[in-house]
Amino acid sequence: MSAERIGKYEIRRPLGEGATSIVFLAWDPFNLREVAIKQLRPEVLKDRERGRLYRQLFANEAAFSGRLLHPHIVQIHDAMVDDDTAYVVMDYVPGGTLERLTRAGSLPSFERVIEIVFKATRALDYAFHQGVTHRDIKPANILLMSPEGSDIRISDFGAALNTARETTQISGVGSPAYMSPQQVREVPLDHRTDIYSLGVVMFELLTGRLPFESDNNYSLLYRIANETLPLPSDLRPDVPEALDRIVRRATESDIEHRYQDWAEFSHDLALAFRNHSVEIGRDSVPEAERFDTLRTMQFFQEFSDAELWEVIRVSQFSRVQAGTLIMKEDEGGDSICFIIDGEARVKKRGRLLHVLSAGECFGEVAVFSAAAGVRSASVEAATETRLLTLRAHALRRASNVCRMHFYKAFLEVLATRLSHASARLANL
Repeated sequence: MSAERIGKYEIRRPLGEGATSIVFLAWDPFNLREVAIKQLRPEVLKDRERGRLYRQLFANEAAFSGRLLHPHIVQIHDAMVDDDTAYVVMDYVPGGTLERLTRAGSLPSFERVIEIVFKATRALDYAFHQGVTHRDIKPANILLMSPEGSDIRISDFGAALNTARETTQISGVGSPAYMSPQQVREVPLDHRTDIYSLGVVMFELLTGRLPFESDNNYSLLYRIANETLPLPSDLRPDVPEALDRIVRRATESDIEHRYQDWAEFSHDLALAFRNHSVEIGRDSVPEAERFDTLRTMQFFQEFSDAELWEVIRVSQFSRVQAGTLIMKEDEGGDSICFIIDGEARVKKRGRLLHVLSAGECFGEVAVFSAAAGVRSASVEAATETRLLTLRAHALRRASNVCRMHFYKAFLEVLATRLSHASARLANL
């Protein structure tokens, strides 16, 4: 290996370094893309005990991350672990880590905190369902796609457990300030240790401080194991009560009082938006709320997390007032609409055909028919209504699996409507 190359990858510049490894920006000449390479330091490799431990961690990261395919988890592309070298090649995530957002003067808005933590809960829920507990959740292991955005990637699964086979942990692994009481006591772990750690990250994003600080690790670990975390509002009075409650439940010392699964954690974050516990613009629909809304709709039940994020990226959320004509009979159009909340009336030649409510869709017939997208009926908002709108051309650009789920769900909708229409005709 030359100083300018690691394996087949051309080194561009260092991105960061720690006590045991260095991360480089590199160029993959075969796939023509930038990648990040994390390489173990030579002095660590030469140390018999540390070298053995960190080779195992690098091998873990390659094994776990390589099979975790989620839009908010860093993808591993390549790895090499032997006596002379250890490195992993992964996505290059250009926005840096969350660490800079935990400093006083650089704290993100409440809305952005919820977006970031919500996406982390979805990624870690996916990992949990693959049998993986991360075990080292901290700001340094959560990366931003852009410095000002809320799109994240979780990295560094080197310390992870395969909870289908393992229940005990490797001593000396993990970041003390973010460890759960169970991790401190070295008792068998499950996904609830990650829930605690993410709660600590949320506390830090809200306040710019760690909940427990100490001059030495022994004292710090004692406090984690025996004391109750302060509320974020104790350090920052303007933190909304809803966010206090979420952090408190995520970081309960008693594991049975903590969130029992990631779905509960995700739901409370989305609920903070929905109940206006956090100030947001009237027409702003945060991605966390969009995701949670789609996940509860029958139409999207078979969509994976990755496919739901895909739907969110290619669709529009809007709000219309009562009386608004959303679609007009005999006019062209290529959009499909889903009612998030509210009601809409379907009329043909002025005659009321049907009243649509939350969870139902309309406009799909024109998109899939041979009539060049001509609307067969008008749709008018009966109340103030929130809509998700998807254009046919955006759907055509979606992944094959995402489109397949759309087509299957649309067929079920059409079959149900035909059945109801037949029943009405039979009663005439």
